[in-house]
Amino acid sequence: MNNTKAKLIKKLNDTQATIGVIGLGYVGLPLSLRFNAAGYDVIGFDTDPSKTHQLNSGISYISHIDSCRVQQAINNGFTATANFARIKDVDGIILCVPTPLTSNRQPDLSFVIQTTEAICPHLHEGQVISLESTTYPGTTEEELYPRISAGGLTVGEQIFLVYSPEREDPGNLDFDARKIPKICGGYTDRCLQVGLALYEKAIDVVVPVSSIKVAEMTKLLENIYRAVNIGMVNEMKIVADHMGINIYEVIEAAKTKPFGFTAFYPGPGLGGHCIPIDPFYLSWKAKKHGVDTRFIELAGEVNTAMPNWVVEKLSQGLERFDKTLAGAKVLILGIAYKKNIDDMRESPAVAIMALLENAGSEIAYCDPYVPVFPRLRNHYFDLATVPIKQQNLEQFDAVLIITDHDCFDYQMIQNHARLIVDTRGRYAKFQIDTIIHA
Repeated sequence: MNNTKAKLIKKLNDTQATIGVIGLGYVGLPLSLRFNAAGYDVIGFDTDPSKTHQLNSGISYISHIDSCRVQQAINNGFTATANFARIKDVDGIILCVPTPLTSNRQPDLSFVIQTTEAICPHLHEGQVISLESTTYPGTTEEELYPRISAGGLTVGEQIFLVYSPEREDPGNLDFDARKIPKICGGYTDRCLQVGLALYEKAIDVVVPVSSIKVAEMTKLLENIYRAVNIGMVNEMKIVADHMGINIYEVIEAAKTKPFGFTAFYPGPGLGGHCIPIDPFYLSWKAKKHGVDTRFIELAGEVNTAMPNWVVEKLSQGLERFDKTLAGAKVLILGIAYKKNIDDMRESPAVAIMALLENAGSEIAYCDPYVPVFPRLRNHYFDLATVPIKQQNLEQFDAVLIITDHDCFDYQMIQNHARLIVDTRGRYAKFQIDTIIHA
């Protein structure tokens, strides 16, 4: 057995290793807390010093992660830093950095590449590096491997490289980081063995696969499966709307079939870091191999067009009151990408707000999970959440439900809103003039 590999595996198995997690967002922070709870010392790395300062003060900036968990982790050996020189102090390095799209909807690997280049000067023999960011097959071998090897370390002998896709579902209390099975593929068999040791003490089930590319493709399949089915049901919603059929009643009826059907639900568009992005990562890479992913790309087009459909339905609803989008006062209800969390990544609410602003609407939003609209890469609105009260509702021409947080009083909203445009089926059973199903 390779002596470097044996020593590192023993250190990981004995929880004597120090784990470094790079990127302390919705994936990296819960993963850091999981490794810490499993008995490891953990160093969290982030380029945003405000995040590291909050964490070192015992404060969580993610709504579904209690600050008491951060404080407990600090007591058990967790620390956060923006100093990447401390990579030399860790045994396991896990990259949880963003992989967005460019303005041309092509993969943007700048965060992965910049992070890899930032850690390379501090790498040494006896470390394992795991990329968790969602990406196309080939990324780990084409972007990380040559940069790591350029430092003189032999991958698979002196240092070890794996890909293990994140599967975090923010706000899902049924599946935390420990309970979600972990896929792991290694650059070599020795890399895989070390990668399994990296995760086995922290995650209940670790699933080895034959290669890094298989692990990368597995992540894309998981999310594209959802994107395609959501695209299908979004298109079905539009067809049903034109036919005067309640799509939610159709779905509930179809769910009674005990085999061959999985329920997916329509909405105002896709949100979150993975599902809106993954189809474009795969289609871009497929084209490099001369393959057109027509079916996948069509689903992406359907989902991307949903904000326009929602705005058109709002426009039709306003016409009933002799109003147009221009000058209409519209309250957006919920701007996070899914209910009961504060995650704004790729939220369809942002695209809808931009469309309404361009149409001349006066927009406001209510989302207790997002007190102030954050500065995003492509959009910014100088807005803060407004409370939902009877007098506030009556000031707006329409209430547009984008994210149906459970904390909203939907009965009160129905009682006092002039017009409701419901994109989430909260009022699916109501067929009245003041509720538009979109």
